[in-house]
Amino acid sequence: VNDFVPFNRYTNSPVANYKGSLFNLPFNMNTFHQLWGVKTPSEAKNIIEEQSKKHQTKKPQNLEEQALSLVGEDIYYKLIKGYTEKQWGRKATELPAFIIKRLPVRFTFDNNYFNDSYQGIPIGGYNELTGGLLEGIDVQLGVNYFKDKVALDGMAHKTVFTGKIDEYYGYEFGKLEYRGLRFAHEVLDIENFQGNAVINYTAVEIPYTRILEHKHFEFGQQKKTVITKEFPLEASTELEPYYPINNDKNNSKYLKYKNKASKDLVIFGGRLAEYKYYDMHQVIGAALAKTKKLFDN
Repeated sequence: VNDFVPFNRYTNSPVANYKGSLFNLPFNMNTFHQLWGVKTPSEAKNIIEEQSKKHQTKKPQNLEEQALSLVGEDIYYKLIKGYTEKQWGRKATELPAFIIKRLPVRFTFDNNYFNDSYQGIPIGGYNELTGGLLEGIDVQLGVNYFKDKVALDGMAHKTVFTGKIDEYYGYEFGKLEYRGLRFAHEVLDIENFQGNAVINYTAVEIPYTRILEHKHFEFGQQKKTVITKEFPLEASTELEPYYPINNDKNNSKYLKYKNKASKDLVIFGGRLAEYKYYDMHQVIGAALAKTKKLFDN
């Protein structure tokens, strides 16, 4: 992707706000010091083990039991429970345990959310990358593919479909469920609102899950700042879907669509067509792998 756009050095280091108290993410020695005042990894491990061992007496039946057995009460109730319930629109006791098979816990003072060797954001934003990828290619926007599907498919040897796979097959096996988002944007007449690109609000009483301050993704020096609050929603036919709800019910439906798609000449890819959560680097990797396989054949 560096062939199309240069990347900056942005590193994702979110902060959690729980009822006015701030905690570094992902869970690391900074977080544990903020929670308990501990200074060494052994002190932090002892507290986590003491809090979690009482929840390891049986096989976890839901997300709450799973999280408590992994990290104990303090981390769960302050930094996981409220955020998770807002994100999924369901009580943690109603969510399957497999959603968090593990929780990343670091016993180092490292706030870098990811472990990837190369991290950053395209300078000028992802539109610059999209523009580079599409340079010299005819593009039509505002087209409803399903209204003119036969004619559009007839224009090419292959169709790449990145929309909802259940919609592609007319919801034959039922609708797949997603979580959606509503974005509330504000332009503020100050240089710096929160000092970080991402701050999560983990208390359930706060209706949004996080606030983004966009200038910090690109180290902006503008005199004003733009923030966005994210409000999770149930995605409907009218709302853009963001997060697949990969529980047993939805996964069994998706497998039926996937089996049908395997017999189709269409190339299905991306979050919606594969009913899978992808980060940006993962979807780029998946696209490259799929392309290589197609051309090798």
